[in-house]
Amino acid sequence: MAQTSSLHKTAETEPGPQRKGLRGHPWLTLFTVGIGAMMVTLDGTIVAVANPAIQQDLGATLEQIQWITNGYLLALGVSLITAGKLGDRFGHRQTFLVGVAGFAATSAAIGLSGSPGLVIAFRVLQGMCGSLLQPAALGLLRATFPAKKLNMAIGIWGAVIGASIAAGPIVGGLLVEHVNWESVFFLNIPVGVVAFALGMFVLRKPPAEKAASGGMFDFPGVILLSGSMFCLIFSLIKAEAWGWGGAKTLGLLAASLVLALLFVLRESKARDPLIPLALFRSVSLSAATVVTVLMAFAFMGGLFFITFYLQNVHGMSPVESGVHLLPVTAMMIVGSPIGGALMAKYGPKIPLAGGMALSGAAILGLGSLDTDASTLAMSLWFVLLGLGLAPVIVASTDVIVSNAPEEHAGIAGGLQQAAMQVGGSLGTAVLGAVMASRVGDTLPDKWSAAGLPQVEGEQQEAMKEAVSIGLAPVPEGAPRNIADTITDIAHDCFISGMGLAFTISAVIAGCGALLALLTRRGSSATGETAVHV
Repeated sequence: MAQTSSLHKTAETEPGPQRKGLRGHPWLTLFTVGIGAMMVTLDGTIVAVANPAIQQDLGATLEQIQWITNGYLLALGVSLITAGKLGDRFGHRQTFLVGVAGFAATSAAIGLSGSPGLVIAFRVLQGMCGSLLQPAALGLLRATFPAKKLNMAIGIWGAVIGASIAAGPIVGGLLVEHVNWESVFFLNIPVGVVAFALGMFVLRKPPAEKAASGGMFDFPGVILLSGSMFCLIFSLIKAEAWGWGGAKTLGLLAASLVLALLFVLRESKARDPLIPLALFRSVSLSAATVVTVLMAFAFMGGLFFITFYLQNVHGMSPVESGVHLLPVTAMMIVGSPIGGALMAKYGPKIPLAGGMALSGAAILGLGSLDTDASTLAMSLWFVLLGLGLAPVIVASTDVIVSNAPEEHAGIAGGLQQAAMQVGGSLGTAVLGAVMASRVGDTLPDKWSAAGLPQVEGEQQEAMKEAVSIGLAPVPEGAPRNIADTITDIAHDCFISGMGLAFTISAVIAGCGALLALLTRRGSSATGETAVHV
């Protein structure tokens, strides 16, 4: 932490040059990077609504449709930390502008693609471009805002992220329903143009000495870390299909561990490491990173089932289900600045621990919903969930970034975003396995008790898969009373699985609340920076 303290002292005693004109204006910088962050986050959820239309129009297989989403998330997760290092090395303004231009260009290419293979390929490139934006946004905020207002800026940035996640299904549903699936991607073109134009005039240029600094880039570290992240995230994506005890799943997890150990060994000896291991000497940074993983596990894994619950159990359209999730969005928008204010007054422990505890209670409440739950009952738990998540995102981001020296702000931002991706993938995979297991245990008994004809083999597996996402496997032409019985059984089994999955999520959130008590703000987050607001 000596390096961090030195930064703090310099920031207080050497105010540095004043900004001139629009260049480096803090609030315009926040607006600019917010547009970029919104574009990337929105694309992570908006495409799910477009997938059925893409499948029908391009004749894609189920596996190809899955990879339209998984390819993007995989490329994004694998590239984030490397992208943060590139920003630290060459300037966050440059990486942000390259990322915006690349994201808009690949979005146009996806919309013009005429085959599933091209869509998947450009989605992978889109994810790699998106990885340049997120760490750069945090690095630019860290370099532009005075420390006393940084937590408020991160709070607003977190509100944009939360709003984008929840708005994706609504925006996607409207575009697909009233225009076409290509418009989901073409939307990024004007947004990208605006972000790029603003970035050219508003974002601060890196100091000349930083732009010229160098040494050999840590390519072995990039390869080892990217390989480890790829094996980890890919194994989580495929675990449900391969089985958690399958040779392929275990082999990839083992490969991820071996590559991670080799990466640590490499970084301990590298002159200019991709990730300085000294960062993890900070208990606060390490704890906040793990809390971020646990938060994403509980939230992303839970959101995965809530969409199935709303659409397949309650029969809502994608747009209707998105509207029902608006309380989460609204409370994240409201709660993020509040979280920033709490952070400024009390430090990170209260917003982090309190937010994780409140999120856990909300997730437990959502797990208690039945097939006849009212909109009011759902909205209550959605409101609490949004109010809980907002301060966690703000405080964890602030702790991770503020406990790293400013020259490693991009790495810290990439670390925070990578933790989100890993936690979300892990939550979806683990809770999906929990759901499948519970359905496999309860469905046969309920089926037999209802006196329904027994099914075996592939038909039985197909039936379990349908029930695991809330669908009722009603045979075509079945009498009304039989169809109603099957529907009731399917929904009861799904509700049982969702309750168990959400109970596990709540326990995970509780563990995160306890771990949050180890955090504190970094010494580099106090004092003034060179910029005046």
